[in-house]
Amino acid sequence: MVSRTMKAITTTGNGGYEKLVYTDVPVPEITQGEVLVKVLAAGVNNTEINTRLGWYSSSVNESTQEASHEKSGIQNADGGWNKKTPFPFIQGTDCCGEVVSAANDVDTSILGKRVLIRPCIREQGFDSLDNIWMGSDFDGAFAQYVKVRASEVFPISCNWTDAELGSIPCAYGTSENMLHRAQLKAGETVLVTGASGGVGSATVQLAKRRGARVIAISSVEKHEAIAKIGADQLISRSADLLKELGEQSVDVVVDNVAGRGFSAMLKVLKRGGRLVSSGAIAGPLVELDMRDMYLKDITLIGTTAWDKPVFPNIVRYIEQGEIQPVLAKTFPLSSIAEAQKEFLKKEHVGKFVLIPPAD
Repeated sequence: MVSRTMKAITTTGNGGYEKLVYTDVPVPEITQGEVLVKVLAAGVNNTEINTRLGWYSSSVNESTQEASHEKSGIQNADGGWNKKTPFPFIQGTDCCGEVVSAANDVDTSILGKRVLIRPCIREQGFDSLDNIWMGSDFDGAFAQYVKVRASEVFPISCNWTDAELGSIPCAYGTSENMLHRAQLKAGETVLVTGASGGVGSATVQLAKRRGARVIAISSVEKHEAIAKIGADQLISRSADLLKELGEQSVDVVVDNVAGRGFSAMLKVLKRGGRLVSSGAIAGPLVELDMRDMYLKDITLIGTTAWDKPVFPNIVRYIEQGEIQPVLAKTFPLSSIAEAQKEFLKKEHVGKFVLIPPAD
């Protein structure tokens, strides 16, 4: 039986780690079309830190790491993922869990199943790009239980641990969506920036799975780990990209880093190349020479809303053994501040995952 209260991390506003409060809150009550999921593992992402900091505000120009030193606690009205953040609320975009109850209009065969939750919800259907995100626009998985629409819950059958599955939804869904939109094909060359992070390490694997040649950028000490998951060529984060690769050398760039190195990305793209992005951890403002874009017929692709095939693809890849988890470390849910501090050091490869306490 599910108790009436649960442990959760409540994010109380924009600011520092003091805004992350480990507390008792009511277990969410499900309504029509919803299920209640017992959280078994919840991954840590840049987006939770960015939302707490109000980094999505147009007034913020620095990287996530630089912004993390700001502890003013002043709420930015435009600092949320899609709209004003609904403080206080429960963050947590990634969830591996078990369905423990379902509304009376939901198929009960889902009960007791281990599941992954698709965090990106296309409220108006897949013909509209409008979307909301679990853990950014409504309560998420940094708790013992989370409620969500039954349509966003995907049963999964594999021998992965809960923590390994908890590392998957946001990073792998985001990566698959970028590669899907960029239409990466077998035989093409793809350049992946930030290749040691959650999305980056997912992209190395998913691009390799599509038959692409993968060039990965990361700090040198992480090269061995990234080579093991499929990178064909490794470049240091501090290297001169044009000197290493030369102009017009890659078909697709997957760049979630942005910042000062962005201008070189367009120069290494071939004529007709594509640059796809879903983030800007090194800073949102970049130098763009429009001549590099239009004279080479380059396509710039922004991605936030996930397309319909993306998440079912990820579940299928896992069940068929086509990808592997890159789990860096687990933390108790109560140690979220410690996890985020270590996350921002960027010394790890893969994902950090939080484990809620047992009932």
